[in-house]
Amino acid sequence: MSKGKLREDKTCLNCGTIVEARFCPECGQENTETRKSFHYLFTHVVEDLVHYDSGFWKTIKYLLFHPARLTREYLSGRRKSFVVPIKLYIFISFVTFFISGLLIPVNKMNIGDEKAPVVIKEAPKKEGLNIKYTNNDAPIVIKETPGNEGLNINFTNDSLPKQKNIVKVDEYGWMAGFKSVRELDSVQKSLPEKDRLSKLHYWFTKRMVSIAEHNTMREAFKKGVELFIRNLPKVLFLYMPLFAFWLWLLHGKKRWYYFDHGIFTLHYFSFLLLLTSIFMLLEWLLSMSDWLIFGIIQGLLMTVYMFWPIIYFYKAHKRLYGESKIISFIKSSCLFMTNSITLLIILILYSLYTFISIH
Repeated sequence: MSKGKLREDKTCLNCGTIVEARFCPECGQENTETRKSFHYLFTHVVEDLVHYDSGFWKTIKYLLFHPARLTREYLSGRRKSFVVPIKLYIFISFVTFFISGLLIPVNKMNIGDEKAPVVIKEAPKKEGLNIKYTNNDAPIVIKETPGNEGLNINFTNDSLPKQKNIVKVDEYGWMAGFKSVRELDSVQKSLPEKDRLSKLHYWFTKRMVSIAEHNTMREAFKKGVELFIRNLPKVLFLYMPLFAFWLWLLHGKKRWYYFDHGIFTLHYFSFLLLLTSIFMLLEWLLSMSDWLIFGIIQGLLMTVYMFWPIIYFYKAHKRLYGESKIISFIKSSCLFMTNSITLLIILILYSLYTFISIH
């Protein structure tokens, strides 16, 4: 029963019928005050979701320990006892990324530590390049420096070993040997037409130089990580229709609708996020002690976290679609490989987009 305060006006705001009790006899809308506090809205949503009558805990149990059972129950029409798939996914997604932000804050990562080393595998191959670094706290290790004629590196940190492969960089203007976009444009204009960068190459280089002009290497990397984590839930949500599409392609169109694959996708992604939440919480608890046994348990947890989603997917696919073991295994393997490659490509492109979006 709702605890909202009843309105003094007995006229239903939805259909205009006179409401003698709490609910309108015509449309069923509750005749309570429309203006609510944030506390009321938050507690109302949580109570509505986890109340024992909503089937929240039953949904969680099926989701974790019974692959595809939740999807089968929902598609068969027995839906009243379980949380609606999209509502379940949104709630678990919110909890997962809230926990990750709480337990793994970006501003406390090593990328924000000015004394942490920055490693570059290869120095830029430019003739007569003069690199001068002034940040005394940020060493950088250049592992390979072939093809750099006339490279002049100015060491300013006396505390670093005097080795030619150790220099310091964390200052502005670290991209492509240009300190600013203005310098890039000046070089471009001075070159013959045939030696200038193509339009696409110039646009990309200009964007990178602009980032380096206003951010140190650490600042740019830190901002990139923050943007990546902040928008990752949106990327995963937008990827789910593609995940369902691959399922649709490999299964009979008469027996299975795209809607059915969509429900399976929502449940599987909800499982992945829920497992991630549990894993992060357990990792955080175990990391509070340096006992050997806890380290062993952490290793076992990591193994479960890496392999259980794969096993879960194979089992869920077999139980939902009811095909023979061999056919189900072949289809599951194709789907797993296809989605892994597709998701990897999307994440790479998303990472690149994230980086060039830095200001």
